[in-house]
Amino acid sequence: MKIQEQSKIQENKDIRNHTPGRAGIIPVLLAAFILLSGCVKPTGRIEEATQTLQALQEIPETQEFQGDEIPSWNGENLIPAHSGDPWVDVNDGIPYFNDGNKVTDAFEIYADLDELGRCGQAYANICLELMPTEERGQIGQVKPSGWHTVKYPEQIKDLYLYNRCHLVGFQLAGENANEKNLVTGTRYLNIEGMLPFENEIAEHVHETEHHVLYRVTPIFISDDLVCKGVEMEAMCVEDDGKTNGFGVQFHVFAYNVQPGIVIDYATGDSWTDGDGTTASEPAGMRQAETDEDVREYAININSRKFHLPECGSIEKANPGNIRYQACTREELIEDGYSPCGACRP
Repeated sequence: MKIQEQSKIQENKDIRNHTPGRAGIIPVLLAAFILLSGCVKPTGRIEEATQTLQALQEIPETQEFQGDEIPSWNGENLIPAHSGDPWVDVNDGIPYFNDGNKVTDAFEIYADLDELGRCGQAYANICLELMPTEERGQIGQVKPSGWHTVKYPEQIKDLYLYNRCHLVGFQLAGENANEKNLVTGTRYLNIEGMLPFENEIAEHVHETEHHVLYRVTPIFISDDLVCKGVEMEAMCVEDDGKTNGFGVQFHVFAYNVQPGIVIDYATGDSWTDGDGTTASEPAGMRQAETDEDVREYAININSRKFHLPECGSIEKANPGNIRYQACTREELIEDGYSPCGACRP
């Protein structure tokens, strides 16, 4: 059975209050497990699961950083400003997990929202127990910090600048409208930055039934409502990371940017690069944001396309690849699906 626990821990650092030029650390905090209401049956010894939240060794003071550099979540590394790639290695690709983290108990923990409504660190041991057995539900009711419904028809293929980005992807832990697991992220961050690494974990767990420690930390600068990106760490427990090239191990920072678009991270406002004008927001769009119709779509999990149920392409597809889901169009796009060019859903 899936273990789902909430924790008020902020591991070692208040990751949401890095200010350029500031140094300092927050004392190490020990984990406190709070079981959700109802009966929760642990898999394996809860003592071992608790070890995953033991504090790391005390960390040196955060390094000074300037300009567009970004501090890693515990201050040990400086992440360079975005220079064109969707992500960059951190700490030579080695995650910060220590030996006490390496357990096989299923767990998932999400930090409480801060006083500005911003997400903190999400941490899980990805395994078959956590993975979803049902289709994803609606998440459109969640408005993460800095959220704007805004379109750039000429610059972005699927129109919308922002997605509700899961810190721990739905395919990994089955989380739907968990406000502690959803940040305002660009389409580019969601698809080019995070999705390839989420797929790597999912494929490995399905193939091996192993456990992958996975920690995702959104990095906010000062009082910004939109994060600069997310720091992603993963390590397969059974394979001790990557042994002889097998397994899963990475430590990267994925940038919350969108080519051709300038973002004001303090507010979430945006405009096209070079002209200083704001994005296209037709009259009534903000009302449509909450009133958008939920309808049934036919989804091809192989082609990553979604269709109207009556689309002729459905009849030609492998029935095993077709799923039907009631949701909004935007939610499917956020999940990495593209609209069919024939039926134009």
